[in-house]
Amino acid sequence: MVSLAFVFWLFVVLGCVVGMTRGWAKELLVAFSVILGIFIILVLETYVGFIQTLIASGGPKTEFWVRALVILVLSFFGYQTPGAIARFQSAARREKLQDSLLGIVLGGVNGYLIVGSIWYYMHRAGYPFDLIRAPQAGDQLSEAAVQLIGYLPPSWLGVPEIYFVIAVAFTFVVIVFV
Repeated sequence: MVSLAFVFWLFVVLGCVVGMTRGWAKELLVAFSVILGIFIILVLETYVGFIQTLIASGGPKTEFWVRALVILVLSFFGYQTPGAIARFQSAARREKLQDSLLGIVLGGVNGYLIVGSIWYYMHRAGYPFDLIRAPQAGDQLSEAAVQLIGYLPPSWLGVPEIYFVIAVAFTFVVIVFV
């Protein structure tokens, strides 16, 4: 059996590799997309009665899949880079080393945001799948996984923190990318 903490860190490292090849500008848009996804989930679950009813009546699997699909769809579209970023990429490619290093950092952040959010929502749903079990107390790897849950993005991006993060993200988008 593989620990969830190991899988989590494996995907963070994979995000670093992807970030190194894509560059910082493209990876920054992915990070903003995932943050937007967490914001949308929070707003829908708090203020939209239809979503509250759907999640409450659908059970833990529906609860997980609604949240995970929002994150996955926005991540997918975040990775579909618009052509307007080409001028930032061409400028950044002149400094290939700096672009790759910052891409590694932002790629790791994206792996943390995407996989961490999905893991957190799976934890909140009570691990509703037979293939994936909740970390059990007593095992060193499971204890590491349990400790990580408190640091996953949706656990600390609640109200009001998510509002400030969204404001900073979209201010950055308007100033830099538009």
